[in-house]
Amino acid sequence: MDARRQSSTLLAMILAILWGGSLALFHWRGDISVLDRIEAPLTDLRFLVQGPRIAPDVVVILAIDDETVQQAGSYPLPRSVIARLVEELGRLEPKVVAIDLLFVDPGPPEMNQALAAALAGARGVLAAAGIFDRPIQTVFSYDSSELDRIPIARNLFLPVTPLRQVAAVGAVNVATDPSGVPRHVPLLVRTGDQLLPSFPLRAASIASNQNPVIEPNHIELDGSSIRTDLGYSLPLRFYGPRGSIRTISATELLKGDLKAEAVRGKIVVMGATITGGGDVFPTPFDPVMPGVEVMATAIAHLTTGDGLIRDRRVRLVDVAMAITLPALAVLLLAWQRSTLSFAIIALVALIWIGLTTVAFIYGIWLSATLPLAATVPPAVLFGATRLWLDRRRAEELARESRTLRHFQPPSLTDRLKRDPDFLIQPLRQEAALIFIDLSGFTGLSETLDPNEIREVLREFHELVDQEVVRCHGLVASFMGDGAMIIFGLPEPDPQDACHAVEACVRLCSRTNAWLATLPSSISSKLGFKIGAHYGLIVASRLGGDSHQHITATGDTVNVASRLMEVAAHYHADVALSEDLFDAARDACSVFDTGILDEAFQTSIRGRSGPLQIRLWRSARPEVSRKA
Repeated sequence: MDARRQSSTLLAMILAILWGGSLALFHWRGDISVLDRIEAPLTDLRFLVQGPRIAPDVVVILAIDDETVQQAGSYPLPRSVIARLVEELGRLEPKVVAIDLLFVDPGPPEMNQALAAALAGARGVLAAAGIFDRPIQTVFSYDSSELDRIPIARNLFLPVTPLRQVAAVGAVNVATDPSGVPRHVPLLVRTGDQLLPSFPLRAASIASNQNPVIEPNHIELDGSSIRTDLGYSLPLRFYGPRGSIRTISATELLKGDLKAEAVRGKIVVMGATITGGGDVFPTPFDPVMPGVEVMATAIAHLTTGDGLIRDRRVRLVDVAMAITLPALAVLLLAWQRSTLSFAIIALVALIWIGLTTVAFIYGIWLSATLPLAATVPPAVLFGATRLWLDRRRAEELARESRTLRHFQPPSLTDRLKRDPDFLIQPLRQEAALIFIDLSGFTGLSETLDPNEIREVLREFHELVDQEVVRCHGLVASFMGDGAMIIFGLPEPDPQDACHAVEACVRLCSRTNAWLATLPSSISSKLGFKIGAHYGLIVASRLGGDSHQHITATGDTVNVASRLMEVAAHYHADVALSEDLFDAARDACSVFDTGILDEAFQTSIRGRSGPLQIRLWRSARPEVSRKA
């Protein structure tokens, strides 16, 4: 990974961590309702995966149901009937009688007195209801305590004075999600400068004969620590559909059929379950859970400690995952940019959902949404950006490759793609070398326009390249009006010498034909000469760090180059060594198209000993022999 890619990855990681950290901060403060909307159905799904649980036997619901209303003759029940129910319950010795009914209207004084007298003989808890501007108070101070996050009631509906003088009072409010499912019960409510305990907390504390002790992030009750969520709210962990908590019709008590064992020593919660009564909530298990059963569920959690745990420590795990997973996703995509990376990220997301489900079964409410919301956008954005950049880079490399192919023979380019270290170490091998050069070009260039010179060279180089490639050779370099051709690179071939001989003849034929197409003012001054030899060469890379080229060196190269002078001296098209002729003897029949001289010895400039050579002239020597 180069420095630029490392920098972009580091920047993406920082941005991903900042994104996850910002979501985590809102989650830590409980101010991220958008994610709560997504979390709600995932929470319901975890409830369904967990399945119904057996409710503890410490709480019993005394239901004011349809049969009770029918027997009483009206709804709401007259306070005299409720007084009778409380009085009868008191004789059966329950721990607490918690009445989930509002007594906010004055009512007949005699009925209030009757109910007050009944409550005085029982350990009673009455319901109050608060009106809130927001379900949770938002505090923009990072050093604020949990007490500052307790919901503030704009209005509070309390029981009438005669009743609240003889019984404890608690708020029956619940915090619901956008779909109406109750998720928390605020254990404390602020009104003015006072704190009002919730209805479930009142009932549980009276049952334990202890006042609750408010500690940071939890409440101590009866020797147990109740771990709470933001603002001392209690997460609800439903036991199942309606009726999961033992429910007894108030009719049984009115008829005298209720046995004392059913309620003795238990917390009895009295409330309405009448059809159409209005006090119902949807839950994961039941679309019409009576409100009294929601209150009974919270009381059971406070009494037995079997509720959901979602406190600061649990939220801290959510925060850690929201910061860690996006960074890991970016690193994964930077390491392996492919569909496999996205598959791994999807697998991690599924594993996290699975872990939250397992934790939920054991009563720990981890956020399934927050880490995913923190991970998916950076992963998709970074992955899409990297794929786009990689595609652009691939297109650039393809363009560069196509461009470089114009500067390197295709066979050599393909070999370097497969083996970038090709010829870093010199290679000794047998090869055939051809040099071709235009005669008279230097003098001609003095009289031609530069554009005309370029056009002549372009046509000449093009025909040389075409014929060499056709004969399986390699143009190692174009040197002005000449070229150096190798047969044996990038891969040696037993037919290299034969290919070289064939190339000599084809080059002569093609060059003669080309010269014939030029204006007479040019063709009359041009000719060509070819020197060819076969022997040992050293193939290697030459050049510096910024530019290298592949070439051949050695005596074979020098001899092939000097043989052009021999061809020009004898007015021949080609001067080839006897070594090349012997190596390509089976292919030398191509020379039958012209005149091939017998072998003879000649001296080579710069070489001490003579060399056995042959001369060949094409069928149109009048053009090719220009000096």
